[in-house]
Amino acid sequence: MFDFKDKIILAPMAGICDLPFRLLCKEQGVDILYTEMVSAKGMHYNNKNTGPLIMTDKREEPIGVQIFGSEPELMGEQAKRLEDKGFSFIDVNMGCPVPKIVNNGEGSALMKKPELIGQIVESLVKSVSLPVTIKIRAGFTPDNLNAPEIARIAQESGASAVAVHGRTREQYYQGVANWDIIRQVKENVSIPVIGNGDITCGKDVLRMKEETGCDSFMIGRAAKGNPWIFKEIKHYLATGEELPRPSNQEIRDMMLRQAKLMIEYKGEYTGIHEMRKHVAWYTQGIKDSAKLRASINMVESYAEMQELIDKTLL
Repeated sequence: MFDFKDKIILAPMAGICDLPFRLLCKEQGVDILYTEMVSAKGMHYNNKNTGPLIMTDKREEPIGVQIFGSEPELMGEQAKRLEDKGFSFIDVNMGCPVPKIVNNGEGSALMKKPELIGQIVESLVKSVSLPVTIKIRAGFTPDNLNAPEIARIAQESGASAVAVHGRTREQYYQGVANWDIIRQVKENVSIPVIGNGDITCGKDVLRMKEETGCDSFMIGRAAKGNPWIFKEIKHYLATGEELPRPSNQEIRDMMLRQAKLMIEYKGEYTGIHEMRKHVAWYTQGIKDSAKLRASINMVESYAEMQELIDKTLL
């Protein structure tokens, strides 16, 4: 049985957690990875965009694949297709707040249909021998924080773990994550609960553990431009010491390694275009980096990117 307890996990973030970034996080000590979310319908119709999303590397293991959709039977069929692709578990996205997903009745919209959630989990559990997990939010709106009920339904339908982001769909990523709802979920189920929302350092992990009793900890936006966060958290949990912030040289080297990986897996054009936003995240708070962020979107090649980065950071 896959162990979801006492783990530090990278959240599945669409457009961010691709294979190159996941590899860097793995090197920095992350315990569990997820793919970016993949459309079950897209897989069914063999959409060309889904292939790259489920591409993985042996070095990433253990990694789960995250799918989204709203049709239990179709999702079960597509989960079956993923079963022998080397994934350790299959996760269902029930938290994405993006309008085009929600308007299709997928992602966090599922939280308005607890019965459907039960049917989806049941269909997947019947279809595959891998553990099935779900990722949810506190609720769809602040007046219906139904995460504890949803988690219970998922457990009764055969889910092996539940990740809870302590914000509602209405909040998107604004305001403060409600950790008390994570505590309520933990008290309502016996399967492992993964806490998510506002973890930025080792102290936050200890505080979340104390306040919620959750089993594992998921890091999302705090990992953007900061794969070191996993090493920092683990060091803090082991020693009580905070590691110094990476030097400009370390940040420069990590960015360029990621850029090379992006090119290796996606080709130079796509790799460099997608890397631009990562450079902006990596350089937040660095002296004179505003100019770099303003210019980075003009860059078309690795050589141009390296020159611009070196000029600012070295």
